[in-house]
Amino acid sequence: MSSEPHGTRAGRDGAAGVGEEPERPGLRLASVVLFVHDLEESAGFYSGLLGLRTTARETSAALLTGAEGSQVYLREIGPHGEHPMGAVGIQYAIWTARDPDDLRRCEDFLKDRGAYLTTESGDGFTLVEGRDPNGVPVLVSYPGPDRAARREIMTRIYAW
Repeated sequence: MSSEPHGTRAGRDGAAGVGEEPERPGLRLASVVLFVHDLEESAGFYSGLLGLRTTARETSAALLTGAEGSQVYLREIGPHGEHPMGAVGIQYAIWTARDPDDLRRCEDFLKDRGAYLTTESGDGFTLVEGRDPNGVPVLVSYPGPDRAARREIMTRIYAW
């Protein structure tokens, strides 16, 4: 085990450490898979918030896609279903709005549904937070990391 602080140097996988440039272009997120209680309600929520459209549908699953290629898979597990992976795993995803008007639209969307929690600004970007119909955190930022590189770890990740 290294004695260096986590994230300060490139690992065996070639990932860049703090302040270092990556050796090659990085991967980008292609899809998010969400287990939901009610497929219809969640599909409507994510379509409206993120501007996605349903491109495939089965009895208990749907694929929502965005114009820029993002994908959200929704899998209905019923009203009392629990996430099978337990407490370890992705806690939330942060989406990026196209522009400040789009961020305000997302904030209004969440407020209109009683799903809005907070808006915070810092480190060169603004973050809107809400909850989806299942209580899952939903965050939207502007600008994205491609325009305002993150230089610090957000205190938000220590919320649980």
